[in-house]
Amino acid sequence: MSISAVSNGIKLPLPKTQWHQRILSAQFLTHFQVSSAPYPPSLHLKRSFNFSKERFRLVKASAAPVVEAPKTSFRNKKPADINVLVVGSTGYIGNFVVKELVKRGFNVIAVAREKSGIRGRNDKDKTLEMLNGANVCFSDVTELDALEKSLANLGVPIDVVVSCLASRNGGVKDSWKIDYDATKNSLVAGRKFGASHFVLLSAICVQKPLLEFQRAKLKFEAELVEEAEKDEEFTYSIVRPTAFFKSLGGQVELVKDGKPYVMFGDGKLCACKPISEPDLASFIADCVLSENKINQFLPIGGPGKALTPLEQGEMLFKLLGKEPKFLKVPIEIMDFAIGVLDFLVKIFPSLEDAAEFGKIGRYYAAESMLVWEPETGEYNADKTPSYGTDTLEDFFKKVLTEGMEGQELGEQTIF
Repeated sequence: MSISAVSNGIKLPLPKTQWHQRILSAQFLTHFQVSSAPYPPSLHLKRSFNFSKERFRLVKASAAPVVEAPKTSFRNKKPADINVLVVGSTGYIGNFVVKELVKRGFNVIAVAREKSGIRGRNDKDKTLEMLNGANVCFSDVTELDALEKSLANLGVPIDVVVSCLASRNGGVKDSWKIDYDATKNSLVAGRKFGASHFVLLSAICVQKPLLEFQRAKLKFEAELVEEAEKDEEFTYSIVRPTAFFKSLGGQVELVKDGKPYVMFGDGKLCACKPISEPDLASFIADCVLSENKINQFLPIGGPGKALTPLEQGEMLFKLLGKEPKFLKVPIEIMDFAIGVLDFLVKIFPSLEDAAEFGKIGRYYAAESMLVWEPETGEYNADKTPSYGTDTLEDFFKKVLTEGMEGQELGEQTIF
């Protein structure tokens, strides 16, 4: 597919008179809603209108034929003048990214579904509250035409796209629908409206692809790199984080209740440098303007040494003041289960996702979330960069006192 960038302005599909009508229409105004508290309807629309009106002055000024000025990098602008489109904004990491970008003063346009969150449990009002400070555009990233139409209705150019899209459950079809198709849609639509930089939230595990969602992510990564090679004015930053804190907190309540800490093999099969969600969001926000992160694959972990499941369990028991008690499960049990599921899929194709979930569980039970060195066939903790200040120990302390509310894995839960 050929993708062409739009220069300084947007190619407006409607005559100027129709655009003036659209500015005044309530339908258009509802695409922008910025609030720090519930506003009366009049004030709510006034703030939204001010946002768009400033942009439309640029459109009016360029109505007559003019000589096109040389392109100016968005990196020379103030954050308030940089339009950052965030897709996957209501996802677990995306929500933190939106908050961080808003805090840094960027003009954030957050694309969200009308029913967002785990199994669509959040309505529009809840989504607006969650994305407080951003300009919320309700659209469907899985439909390119719908996404492009929504962005056209905004009437503003896009400088940067930040994609935090990720498959809801890692299933085969969902992986390609979200990790590839929807993410590709955000690139195509973003480029159409002027985006010259794309920040992609990927995953460190794509280094050793054995799963469908990893293959989908890698396919898009390759096309993103190809796009930059074709256009020297377009850049990317591909962020590959290690494990998130919440993915390691699933056994906290069980251990607190006196149950053993479950691990596969001797507990040393996999290790990671876990990173907190706010720290990862900060790193992603850095990628918007940092020129030293342009056109790079960026593996990133949290502070401190790499931790194995055994060390994570020992840390948890120490915080609880209890004697360590482990349940070691042979990894071969998972191999047997996966073999059975693969056989059944040949007879019952509907079990395809169940077999994939088994493989996902097997992967995370045995593979480290660290930089992989193909030359040595080993993971290297020392070559896995660290970022941020939040530690897993602090996270465990917080969960032990406050619980896991807000940290639910939802459809991503494997066990």
